[in-house]
Amino acid sequence: MRFSKVTFAAIGLLGALMGTAAPAGAATGEAFTATASDITIQQTAAGAVKWMSDRNGSTAYEGYCERAVRLAWNRTTHHASAIEHWRSSDGARHTTGLPPKGAFVFWDISQYGHVGIADGNGGFWSTDVNNKIGHAGSTSHFSHYLGWKPGNSN
Repeated sequence: MRFSKVTFAAIGLLGALMGTAAPAGAATGEAFTATASDITIQQTAAGAVKWMSDRNGSTAYEGYCERAVRLAWNRTTHHASAIEHWRSSDGARHTTGLPPKGAFVFWDISQYGHVGIADGNGGFWSTDVNNKIGHAGSTSHFSHYLGWKPGNSN
């Protein structure tokens, strides 16, 4: 991928705002290849929901709900399972109230638990909705609802 001098100036400005340096060659206009590590952008609740909805119907993450929500939020924190995530000190647990958009929603449906991403309207996106990533209109779609934790990219 080749970038113009204008692109380098924009990247340099973005770097200054984020506290990172512009890529090597930006000042001289040399070409470089951008990688994912060049710029890291924190995910938003809307972005996490979009990540899930963009994969509506996918079976790629069946049995890997915790991985799917981690990828949806672009998280650096990894949990071995949804139930481990629920029990962890990684965010305050809420057992009442409407989960806000992007919140992690949890169920105790197996030894590993289950997790999805709240849509902010009482429903959620998750793996294993009719054996694929899908949307359900209520947290009562699965039995043994535990509650929710705020979504984040930590």
